[in-house]
Amino acid sequence: MSLLLNEEQTLLKDSAKSFTDENTDLEAMREKRSRSRIAEINKDLWQKIIELGWTAIPFSEEYGGLGLGYAELGIVMEELGRGLVDVPLFSNIVLAGSVIDVAGSQEQKKQLLPKIIDGSTFISLAYQEGARHAPYDVSSALEPDPKGFVLNGKKQLVLDGGSANHLIVVARSSGKKNDRGGLSLVIVDAQQEGVSVKNNLLLDSRRVANIEFRNVIVSTDNVIGGIGESADTLDKIYTRAAVALSAEMLGGAQRAFDITLEYLKVREQFGAKIGSFQGLKHRASRWFCEVELSKSIVLKALRAIDSDDPEQKRLAHACKARTSSTYHLSGIEGVQMHGGIGVTDEHDIGLYMKRARVTELLLGDAAYHADQFAKLSGY
Repeated sequence: MSLLLNEEQTLLKDSAKSFTDENTDLEAMREKRSRSRIAEINKDLWQKIIELGWTAIPFSEEYGGLGLGYAELGIVMEELGRGLVDVPLFSNIVLAGSVIDVAGSQEQKKQLLPKIIDGSTFISLAYQEGARHAPYDVSSALEPDPKGFVLNGKKQLVLDGGSANHLIVVARSSGKKNDRGGLSLVIVDAQQEGVSVKNNLLLDSRRVANIEFRNVIVSTDNVIGGIGESADTLDKIYTRAAVALSAEMLGGAQRAFDITLEYLKVREQFGAKIGSFQGLKHRASRWFCEVELSKSIVLKALRAIDSDDPEQKRLAHACKARTSSTYHLSGIEGVQMHGGIGVTDEHDIGLYMKRARVTELLLGDAAYHADQFAKLSGY
């Protein structure tokens, strides 16, 4: 498997880099913190993403997509991560869109995928109930009802949930908490009676919502896949999402390194550039190596998804474990090498540290993925 970009992918990377350079607005991230209860998506910026065709990348041409793959989507995610560009590509396309693409019926795909691609419909995936990622830790109940099903439960950290027209909810239709069996996926209108949404921002200004469902009626037409048979689908979605998120994290880690390297070249202390100090050279060298290793595993994992490699799940765990550690290191080293200015709100390096802290926990931290990788490797 080649770990080099082909000509078309190189052109896409150049385009995504230009877009990121033009639309990076870190000051807006600082301003959002004063409006933490308002779920705001930059619609003009999102429309630009749609016009560039990036929302169509992973979907079949039959439904209005481009029929490309995660190798191409990962290129875009990496560049957006480099600039901390505030668009809901991950929540709307990678998470929710993938559920429809993987497990939706033909009717659901024809109805929803074109609308997701053109931006006329926005969907978020409500999957998490605890403070940390636990795929089968689901208590939200889906029970039979004369009108179809009734949904009750609470979800935390629903990415861009406050902006969604519809929600795809992971619910338990049978079994006990933490059982792999008995999980179902249903589509819920976000404005439906019984749906309560509370918006918030995470440390890195990423939009999330806590959502409660009280006796929400779900028709049988809005069930995705078979009742109680969604564990395999979710495994596939989490695999794709972990790798796509890793690509975004790689872009942020690279940018944090570049910012810090430039600072080491210009900051003087004791009559010399601090980049000439041996101790900082060693630390920067280690950091560089970690970023380069992350590039390789991210690209390999992305291509494993596209080729439907039997090892893709194990690679995804290795990928997310590696990039979580690398981005964590990038936040620490970036701030420490900048010294006092690194912890001020005015300096951009602190924003990358905050993004690192949030993304390393999304979909499981390094310890979680290392443990899963070990189990799949027979340890």
